[in-house]
Amino acid sequence: MSVVLPAATSLIALFFALALLDQWRVRRQPFQLIWALGMTFFGIASGCEAVAGAVGWSEPLYRTWYLTGAVWTAGWLGLGTAFLLSRTRFGYAFAFSLVLAGIFTLLTQRRYQYEGAGSAPILYLIAAAILSVAVATETYFANERWPRIAAAAVGGATVLSLGLMVATTLPAPGYALDPATGVPTAELFPGSLRLLTPFLNVTGGFSLLFGAIFSAYVFMPKRRVLAYSLDPNQKGDEFLFNLLIAPVAITVNLVASLPGAVRALLAGRLHSRVPATILIAIGAFLASSGDALSRFGITSFFTMGKFLAVIFLFGGFLVSVEAFSELRIPFTRVVLARRRPEEPAPPPADMGPGAPVH
Repeated sequence: MSVVLPAATSLIALFFALALLDQWRVRRQPFQLIWALGMTFFGIASGCEAVAGAVGWSEPLYRTWYLTGAVWTAGWLGLGTAFLLSRTRFGYAFAFSLVLAGIFTLLTQRRYQYEGAGSAPILYLIAAAILSVAVATETYFANERWPRIAAAAVGGATVLSLGLMVATTLPAPGYALDPATGVPTAELFPGSLRLLTPFLNVTGGFSLLFGAIFSAYVFMPKRRVLAYSLDPNQKGDEFLFNLLIAPVAITVNLVASLPGAVRALLAGRLHSRVPATILIAIGAFLASSGDALSRFGITSFFTMGKFLAVIFLFGGFLVSVEAFSELRIPFTRVVLARRRPEEPAPPPADMGPGAPVH
């Protein structure tokens, strides 16, 4: 296993985490603190790979790598996106991500039959369903408390994974590697712990991806080809119908709006959130792809995928004024660049009360 690429990934992620923490110190936005925590986990996991590449794997490195990288990173980054979009109808997308996570966790166990899973797949599915309903209900009533429920899901899974890790005894030598690539694999861990990986990765990965698409749609010049409304004051059957067609309508309208967004970009009038979220979406896809391929035994892309993911994620957050209104050396007053505040996007008329006001 190489040392240079994981070391570079770790240094970028940890510097990124410091910059986010510094921004939170000044602006006190919860999403900045949560993203900083997620990037810290990212950096620690990559750091474990770099150290292992230099001196070899050990049981403490293997355990730390799995918790911080395979289990925690994606979930906490996705939670940051939930807090960023707390004043929007994005809660429906997060609720859908939870449902997908529960279903995928169950299907993963059906496919691989992990030892030691017990009733965990069913319990994780039930928990995902309950949390999903709670998030969707809070979103329906336009309560900004729904990210707290999301935090309970991610935080609870994090605490559970830590408890399961402490209770797990690993056979010698205390770690497992792909013999072809030297990339660590999770085969020594019990199924109850391994199944928290798809649970948190699917929730967090889709939250990042859906959040990027959602933000790009809200902040770009829009051409509405398909109309829909998420106004909770409409009749129940109409609301459910609109809720079902909303993903299709947003996708179609997003594609139809791309030419106008390109013109706005060339004219210097495009909101920073649009290119930022596109970069974040690419980073989320690369990170999730590497983890997914690794789960299916394809580990050759794992290290490069993480490096490219942190590059795109860092680039996306740097472009976004929400994360960085000014660039400075962390924890100093040395400002490298300062940007003018941007006008918030007007609430889309097709989304009804509680639409975005960022």
